[in-house]
Amino acid sequence: MKQTIVTLDLEGVLVPEIWIAVAEKTGIPDLRRTTRDEPDYDKLMRSRIGILDRHGIKLSDIQAVIGTLAPLPGGKEFLDELRALTQVVILSDTFEQFAQPLMRQLGWPALFCHRLLVAEDRITGYALRMADQKRQSVRALQLLNYRVLAAGDSYNDTSMLLQADRGYLLHAPDNVKREFPQFPALETHADLMARLKAELGRSN
Repeated sequence: MKQTIVTLDLEGVLVPEIWIAVAEKTGIPDLRRTTRDEPDYDKLMRSRIGILDRHGIKLSDIQAVIGTLAPLPGGKEFLDELRALTQVVILSDTFEQFAQPLMRQLGWPALFCHRLLVAEDRITGYALRMADQKRQSVRALQLLNYRVLAAGDSYNDTSMLLQADRGYLLHAPDNVKREFPQFPALETHADLMARLKAELGRSN
C-alpha cells in the first residue's frame, strides 16, 4: 500500500492573498488581479512588476504589508491537524522573500516556491524554481511511490490537481469552479479535512 502525502496551495487556502492585501494598502486596484483571474502566470507577474515600478513600491513596502497578515481563520488549526495525520508539502507560486513571516505563523511547514530578483530593494524580476513546479512536484512525489492528495483555489493550481491522485478546490472563485467541474469544490477547511480523512482512511 502506498503512503499518502498532501500538497496544498498557500494563498487563498491557508493565508490571505498577498497581492490583494498590497492592493488594499497602496490603493492600486490593478494589483488585486491574481491567479484566480489570470491563467498566464508570467503575464501576471510582468504586469505586477511594471505596476510596482511605476508607483515606486519597493520589496520592503510589500514585506511590511505581509508582516501585518495572519493565516485565514482556521487555516493554522487545519494544517496542524493534517500534519498530525500525514506529511504535507506547501506548493506555492509565492516567493521566498514574501513567505517567511507566514511560514513562521504556520509552524514552518515544508514550502516549495520561487524567488524574486531584487536590486537595491526594487523588484526587477523573478526566477521560477522550475516551470509548472506544482505539477512537477506532485509527479516527483508519485515517482517516489507516494499517493498524492492536493488542494488549491486558482488557475495555477489546476495542473497540480490534475496530476494528483485526488484533487480538490477550496475557496475557489466561480470561474475556476465552472472551468474545472471535475474537482469537488469545497468551501471550508472542515469540508476539506473530511474529504482528506476519508482518503487517508482508504490508504491505511
